[in-house]
Amino acid sequence: MNKMTIRDVDLTGKRVLIRVDFNVPLEGSTITDDTRIRAAVPTLRYILDHNPKSILLMSHLGRPKGGPDPKFSLAPVAPALAKLLGKDVQFAEDCIGSKAEEAAKNLPEGGILLLENTRFHKGEEKNDTDLAKQMASLGDVFVMDAFGSAHRAHSSTVGVTEFLPAVAGFLMEKELDYLATALEDPKRPFVAILGGAKVSDKIEVIESLLGKVDKLLIGGGMANTFFKAQGIAVAKSLAEDEALDTAKEMLKKGSDKLVLPVDAVIGDDFKNEANHKTIDINDGVPDGWAIYDIGPKTIESFKEVLQKAKTVVWNGPMGVFEMSNFAAGTNAVAQLLADQTKTGAITIIGGGDSVAAIENAGLADQVTHISTGGGASLEMLEGKTLPGVAALKDK
Repeated sequence: MNKMTIRDVDLTGKRVLIRVDFNVPLEGSTITDDTRIRAAVPTLRYILDHNPKSILLMSHLGRPKGGPDPKFSLAPVAPALAKLLGKDVQFAEDCIGSKAEEAAKNLPEGGILLLENTRFHKGEEKNDTDLAKQMASLGDVFVMDAFGSAHRAHSSTVGVTEFLPAVAGFLMEKELDYLATALEDPKRPFVAILGGAKVSDKIEVIESLLGKVDKLLIGGGMANTFFKAQGIAVAKSLAEDEALDTAKEMLKKGSDKLVLPVDAVIGDDFKNEANHKTIDINDGVPDGWAIYDIGPKTIESFKEVLQKAKTVVWNGPMGVFEMSNFAAGTNAVAQLLADQTKTGAITIIGGGDSVAAIENAGLADQVTHISTGGGASLEMLEGKTLPGVAALKDK
């Protein structure tokens, strides 16, 4: 983390423009999970304690197509944030132009303004310079605290850094510290756990991690492609025929590091009420059935590896954890990580479905770090440089 942070700049009397990640799930105008809003609070409190003239918050929400859409408005976030901060948060109906400028001008000293969804402007995702310049005109200092958007070179993440001094917020710093340290200088043994549906989504992650970890545990739908590559029948299980050669290559390359499931829970239909049973992987999956979770022997073999680990990174569930009959593997891994954290190991949950899984298991407060950025943490695991990080000022 050789980037400047909010500790390195004078914020007194400054208009502080912050890119946050308030891309929260909404049902109507109700926020169903405020994790990302809560994650921004430490940065905001620090800035408020340093007497800024004002704080202006930018974020995207969802994927609006072709312009403003009330369904993707950030308006519901303002009262939720106000409640968390115990301080009034104003809302502007645009992130640039007269509405934004007027609302910013009318803020009281030290006031907070949440700007409307940056993706309501087509230029945002193209990193349009003119849009970035208009955004930047609202602030004197730019703070990047949206790790979840740092892998995208957009106007609000990268473009604005051309016009304002740009530093990291505390959430950004924490994410980079944990993920970069885990990847560059981990306490060993270093174990990664990868799950989720597809090998193709994680080829680069697997290749990058094989050079860094002591063991790489594979579960979820992506394991099926490795089984098929070994000539094991997978019947109706999700597997990627176009990734079979890659899987064979990785089995050869990572023979001493890859740990695959030895048994599985299979079902005869993709629903919780389906008939289900546990099979030995080498026996293959009977016709008409599919793999939906790792089995008890696999949990034991993973436990053996994880109990020695000093650093663990987990990305992706072990099965269809949304269905209770196929959630045992994912829940067991979550519990193993919580247990290992108690022994002093560093445990990092790398975004996406793994976060939902550890929250579902009620163990979110028992691991070292939960990443707020699925795509961004994956790209870091791939060894890529994130544009939203690269654009910040070096120390």
